[in-house]
Amino acid sequence: MIQSETLELLGWPRLCQHLATFAATKLGALAAKQLPIPDRRERSRELLAQTQEVYDLESRLGNGLSFEGIEDIGESLERAAIHGMLSGEELLAIATTLSGARQLRRAIESADEVPLLQALVAPLRTYPEIEQEINHCIDERGTVADRASPKLAEIRSAARQVRNRIYETLQRILQRQSHAVQESIVTQRGDRFVIPVKAPQKDAIPGIVHDSSTSGATLYVEPHATVELNNQGRQLRRQEQAEEEKILRHLTERVGEVQEDLERLLAVVTAIDLASARARYSLWLEGNPPRFIDEDGPEAGEAIVLRQLRHPLLVWQHRHEHGDPVVAIDVNIDPQVRVVAITGPNTGGKTVTLKTLGLVALMAKVGLFVPAREPVELPWFDAVLADIGDEQSLEQSLSTFSGHIRRITRIWEAMSDRSLVLLDEVGAGTDPSEGSALAIALLQSLADRVRLCVATTHYGELKVLKYEDERFENASVEFDDRTLQPTYRLLWGIPGRSNALSVARRLGLATEIVDLASARIAPTGSQEIDRAIAGLEDQRRRQETKAEEAGELLAETERLYREVSARAQSLQDRERQLQQSQEEAVRAAIAEAKAEIARTIRRLQRGTPTGQDANAATAEVDEVARRYLPSRQQSARRPKPGFRPQVGDRVRIPQIGQTGEVLAVEEGDREVSVRFGMMKMNVSFAEIESLDGEKVEAPPKTKPPADRTRTAPPAPSPSAPTVRTSRNTLDLRGSRVADAELELERAIAEQIPVGGALWIVHGKGTGKLRQGVHEFLKQHGAIERYELADQKEGGSGVTVAYLK
Repeated sequence: MIQSETLELLGWPRLCQHLATFAATKLGALAAKQLPIPDRRERSRELLAQTQEVYDLESRLGNGLSFEGIEDIGESLERAAIHGMLSGEELLAIATTLSGARQLRRAIESADEVPLLQALVAPLRTYPEIEQEINHCIDERGTVADRASPKLAEIRSAARQVRNRIYETLQRILQRQSHAVQESIVTQRGDRFVIPVKAPQKDAIPGIVHDSSTSGATLYVEPHATVELNNQGRQLRRQEQAEEEKILRHLTERVGEVQEDLERLLAVVTAIDLASARARYSLWLEGNPPRFIDEDGPEAGEAIVLRQLRHPLLVWQHRHEHGDPVVAIDVNIDPQVRVVAITGPNTGGKTVTLKTLGLVALMAKVGLFVPAREPVELPWFDAVLADIGDEQSLEQSLSTFSGHIRRITRIWEAMSDRSLVLLDEVGAGTDPSEGSALAIALLQSLADRVRLCVATTHYGELKVLKYEDERFENASVEFDDRTLQPTYRLLWGIPGRSNALSVARRLGLATEIVDLASARIAPTGSQEIDRAIAGLEDQRRRQETKAEEAGELLAETERLYREVSARAQSLQDRERQLQQSQEEAVRAAIAEAKAEIARTIRRLQRGTPTGQDANAATAEVDEVARRYLPSRQQSARRPKPGFRPQVGDRVRIPQIGQTGEVLAVEEGDREVSVRFGMMKMNVSFAEIESLDGEKVEAPPKTKPPADRTRTAPPAPSPSAPTVRTSRNTLDLRGSRVADAELELERAIAEQIPVGGALWIVHGKGTGKLRQGVHEFLKQHGAIERYELADQKEGGSGVTVAYLK
């Protein structure tokens, strides 16, 4: 009994009504209004997991789970089980429910990471064959369709023919006896077709009178000419009804055969709808999933944490009924605390705090998220028991005090070591000294027997219990001394002041009465305590103000950091796009230049090249270089050489429009290793310049060692011009040294006539392939000498070998 009393006192039925508005079906709404409260922690944890799965699933689906077509068919199933005949509308509702349940099951089965929901729908049987048979026999209006049976179609066809003959006969009579009829219409009385005849002219149309108007001026007559036809129509209607009943009974029997499975289907669909309602209500409340602490018993050692906790009914009132904004409270109760005494002025929010704690404990048990910031950590209470408000009864001669004692007695009998007990104005309603002593004794006893007790009181003696027993804690509702208004905020660790005189003055009590009361209060130790409490409250307010300012500063810093990070990322993206576009332009220019050079070489290869042809080809290649190489285009306006790159210098590579850092300088090869961005490459001195635009002052070329190169080559004969073509060019880029040696051996053997030149393209890269090529040429007997090609021929990326 005390459990149901507590639910009423906390406003739990109202919360269930609010939850029901988020259900998609009538069954789900009914289940929400009669929401059972689990008696096992495992069941609560399962319900919370279901809520979380639906919460996540509906956020992914966008439109959420669909319960379209699902109706409350429970009564129809019960009647089918006892062989009662279902109507067409009831059968059609069963068919749409089967279809809706099948669509719901498919949506859940195709979803990811919803094991509990999938386990719920796994055993469902939706009987598509029964649904199909019902839809075949029953049309969308809920009537038996002609296609349900050939006999029914035949009967209805005959009935239509008889009805048409009756209409034709009556229409002829109406035309012939128009002076005798009240209106030229055919109507029905019972199941007989009649015409309205003026009472004075009834003999003009002989027949059977079935009814008359209220005034008696009109008689509804069935002419003798249609009596037999009406009789035939009546017989056909009876046959039609018998055939329809036969079809409905057959379909009802099909439903009755699977009644248990369909009832189980209804239960599963209702459970999913209820989980969906819990998820949607939790989302609307901006709630977070709770975690149950005290897994190993009340002494597990975890604190109760509920930050920015809001009363769910006040949230509804604020959003739907234009109520005042909800003031959130913070609850942080150490694990050893068993009793919290909340003190402070009346109308300050003490009772609302009790109800909020009771409601969120129940919400967590039934699988609802709690309207508080993460983390939400609270015990699983096996019972929530409350004594809130007066219980006066004139019939039972109960005073306020008696009512409280009776309710506390019922709480005492029902509570356990995992219960939450909420007491409003404990010990009130009697002599203050006796009430205070009774309250202290009650709270000390509850500290030994329950998981948590939260009590509101005005007794100052309860404030000192914290300093005598670590299982007690003080809290108070804040009161603004400047505005003489409660702030409804909860302060922990600080006992409150009643501020009775201040509140009385604010509520309009005569000033002379308040002043007289103030004068009669003798200076006592409690007044000193109140002043100390006021100082603590003021100090706490100042600290909270500073904390808020620090929080705002931190938030602003984080905002600026996000803006700077976003801008830096944007700049990096733009730089990346620019670099990509530049590289694409360079690649396109190189490809076009190669194509023109290839055309020139092919033209040379088509005939016997002469010196004049070689000069013309060289001029064409120079023209290609002038058009496509930025270094050639800008050579006329660049400063004279005078820059010597050093490791760590920043240099510009005009050819690709990049600026990089010098990693290494190779004086002998007249090139440097440069890094820009994530890329690293070797470039010749001629391809770089300082940031001021100065060209590199190249060191003088030293003569190659005697063992590496030989003396100047003999002048090429007219029959062997040293013009570079595709036949005397060998591209080794990307090859390993061993493979490159084989290719070189083959290429040297093919060079005819003797005394020609071989252009070996090995690239710049790391220089290993070039070193390997030079070692091979140095030892080869057919090589007269070798050297790096001119800059326009590839520079340090190409070696020219002259054959003997």
